[in-house]
Amino acid sequence: MATRESTTGAEISRSANDESSGETPDSYLLPQDSERTPTLSVVMPTLNEEDGIAECIERVKAALADLQVYGEVVVSDSSTDRTPEIARERGAIVVSPDEPGYGYAYQYAFARTRGRYIAMGDADTTYDFEELPKLFELVRSGDADMAMGSRLEGEIESGAMPPLHRYVGNPLLTKFLNVFYQAGVTDAHSGMRVFSRDAYEEMNLGTDGMEFASEMIMEAGARGLTIAEEPITYHERAGEATLESFRDGWRHVRFMLVNAPGYLFSVPGAALAVVGTAVMFFGLLDVSFGGTSFGIHSLVGGSLMTLLGTQVSAFGVFAALAGDPIRRPRDPVTEFVLDHVQLEHGASFGFALFAAGLVFVTAMVSRWVTNDFARLPFVEGNVLALTAVVLGLQITFQSFFLSAIEN
Repeated sequence: MATRESTTGAEISRSANDESSGETPDSYLLPQDSERTPTLSVVMPTLNEEDGIAECIERVKAALADLQVYGEVVVSDSSTDRTPEIARERGAIVVSPDEPGYGYAYQYAFARTRGRYIAMGDADTTYDFEELPKLFELVRSGDADMAMGSRLEGEIESGAMPPLHRYVGNPLLTKFLNVFYQAGVTDAHSGMRVFSRDAYEEMNLGTDGMEFASEMIMEAGARGLTIAEEPITYHERAGEATLESFRDGWRHVRFMLVNAPGYLFSVPGAALAVVGTAVMFFGLLDVSFGGTSFGIHSLVGGSLMTLLGTQVSAFGVFAALAGDPIRRPRDPVTEFVLDHVQLEHGASFGFALFAAGLVFVTAMVSRWVTNDFARLPFVEGNVLALTAVVLGLQITFQSFFLSAIEN
């Protein structure tokens, strides 16, 4: 966990008084060549935002004046319109990322900020930067490593957010993040955030696309950083929207799943294997429930479920070892395999299971040959033996593969 910046009320007041020499909101916004170090750096990624950039910068100035701290606005611009010119006229520092991508634009700008604290938000007037002070104070006081504005707990103006995003997309993606990563937030994809530089460096972010917003929450949750929220008002945007709902939504979901192999592989695989084994057991004993009996066909189905579940569970182990996911699988089976099972253990068990099944299969083939290749009865033992053969081979080769990627 990042070390919180502990600041007493007296120290905050003294810091504010030290920085209160400016007489107008404009004087709190520092130029790039200023010898004074800004306290707060506000970063905005822009892609043709000439309709909203000026208002956003003016609202940042008002927020800085309210806080009585000096700050800077860094615009990470990839526009083809007048956005960069307007931003410079209003006192912002404009940088141009050398690679595309929403996440890359932020990271490129973050690396060029000077403030002890960093704020982020879109430059399309959907976020009111005059609401920054309540988020900033949570971080400066040490109550949070990162503070977020919650649109879903605040007010969403008419026309500001499509119903699909408001009632389906954002709540669903937030639920995923809370379940998979224990984020404990109400609006995981709010773009208005404030965090300390120490927290940003500890998160060690690396994605270039829209999933950057999810990665920040995931890394913060996985590293035990404290996230706090305040309700905010979400406004209708100025200019044309650039978000592609389904593509960008899928990128978030894909990134969350790939970085939580326990939920993607281990849990579903283990559940499938357990259910499959139970069905095989009931089929073998021809157990009946409510007049419905488990027979040979249930035995076959259970065998397939067991084999598939075992394979999917193995993917969770492989992903945890080779992929360095944000959320490492914590289920008992995966942890036991990673901590205790060596190549010799897995290969020996797999080969023993294969050999046991092979004995029965060999006897079955011998009987088939001695009966002049006549059709043999389809009995439960055949299914169990073939299951053991396939499962034993799976475990044997999985053990070698696990050893290969571990080295």
